[in-house]
Parts: sequence; C-alpha cells; structure tokens
Amino acid sequence: MKRFLSTTAVLLAFSGAAFADAHASNFGTVQFEQGDFFASDLIGMRIYNSESQIEDGYTINDGGETEWDDIGEINDIIVSKDGEIRAVVLGVGGFLGLGERDVTVSIDAIKVVQEKDDADDRFLVVTTSKEILENAPVFEADMDDDMPEQDAVEKDMAETKVDDTTAMSNDSALVRPVMERDGYAEIEPVEVEQLTAEKIQGSYVYGENDETVGEIGSLLMNDDGKVSQAVINVGGFLGLGEKPVAVSFEKIQILKGVEGDDYRFYIDSTQEKLEALPEYED
Repeated sequence: MKRFLSTTAVLLAFSGAAFADAHASNFGTVQFEQGDFFASDLIGMRIYNSESQIEDGYTINDGGETEWDDIGEINDIIVSKDGEIRAVVLGVGGFLGLGERDVTVSIDAIKVVQEKDDADDRFLVVTTSKEILENAPVFEADMDDDMPEQDAVEKDMAETKVDDTTAMSNDSALVRPVMERDGYAEIEPVEVEQLTAEKIQGSYVYGENDETVGEIGSLLMNDDGKVSQAVINVGGFLGLGEKPVAVSFEKIQILKGVEGDDYRFYIDSTQEKLEALPEYED
C-alpha cells in the first residue's frame, strides 16, 4: 500500500493541472444500472449449489433458495490488471473461519438468480458437486513482501472472533426474534403445537438478515410430549462437517406464508455463534 501511494504522489506532482484536465472526464460518468453489484455487496454473499444447470435470466419463487445447498460465502474478488473480474474466492467449510478452505470460482460459473416478485432479492448459484469441492485446490494469495505484519493482524482478529463467540456456552444468550417479512405472518402458539415433525425437520433456519445459519435436523420432546428443543445442524458444506447444536424451541420464531403452507424459521443468532455452542450428542 505504501508503494502504491508514493507512486501516485509522484504522478500527480509531475503532471499537475494538465493531468487533471486530461482525466477529469473519467470521473462521475458511470451510471448505476439495474443488475449491477457493488463489490461490497458481493463480499460476504452466500453461494448456493444447484444440482441442475441454471440458465441466464432464471428466476425463483419466494423461498425457492431452500431447494439449494449453501456451500459457502465470497471472501474476496480477484480483479485483473485490466479491471476485469477473473474469479471470486469462496470460503467453504471450516469452523469460526478457522480451517476454512478458500477455493476460487470463475465469475463465469456464477449465475445471478432473482426472486420473481422482488428484483432486489438476488442469489448467487453455481452448479458443482461434493467431489469437485472436496478436490478443489486451496487458494493461497501471495502476500506483498513489504507487509509482513499482516499475518499477525489476521491472527489477532481470528483470536478475537473466537473469544467473542465461544463465550456463549449454551443458548441462554439467545432471545426469540421478532421478524417481519413481506408475505408472511407469525403463527399462533396453538398452530405451532399442531406442526408435524415432517414440516419442521429439514427446514433451514434464518438469521435476522435472512441469511441461512443452519438446518433443523431433529426435535427433542419433554415429558409432556411437547417439543422442547430443536437440534440445528450448522457449518460444513454439502452436509460434510456439520455440527449439531441444541437450542430451546421457544427461541425460534416461525412465520407462515399468507397464501400457503410455506414456513420460515428464524433465530436471533449468526452461524458463528451457533457453531460456538456445545455439540449435541444423542
């Protein structure tokens, strides 16, 4: 970074006003168009895997992303010297970001899928397999020689992240969320009791930003025959390396589609915080 700034300063010093006049037209001329992304939007977005090929312009119904496997998130973007996006760095697997494998995915392999009734609700989808992800080479970026302190900074950040999340030894820190979503309404307690295990098990659990944080694997009953806890499978990718954790069922908010039997399960937590809970052992 220091090298880049000093070079820029030299260019400006030698060019002066002529440089500014010649390049003034380069600024403020780009218009944001429908379908464009900010890089800040892409980094951190989840990427899903579809078993069937996705074509350009493909759209899904509300909640259709639950049919796909959540395989990871975009950690970085690789840009060529010509300004073209060559690939994205996808983080798959791992625990609290430790042991996570970075693999590269060509930008051409990623399809943008929109929700039919909400053009702003977009999903990134690839078509791959468990075997391909398992055998994909780990991406390791070459660090600049004049930045030796970067490893220490990242190590401190990772340690801080572990300290923040592992402090939660049980689900006592969780509170029941109060989510609102267009086309959905919260169901009454009496209807919750009437839900069958078939409708609950296998459902995705969402965080406050509608991000997938896990999947309900099984339900635990108390002596009265009522559901007391839900075992949520978190982490991993394509079903590999998942960690089951148990949370109180009363801390999960259930919304139902106003025009059907589509249920969404919300929890006031992130995937990282859930992964910090003790592993549930049957």
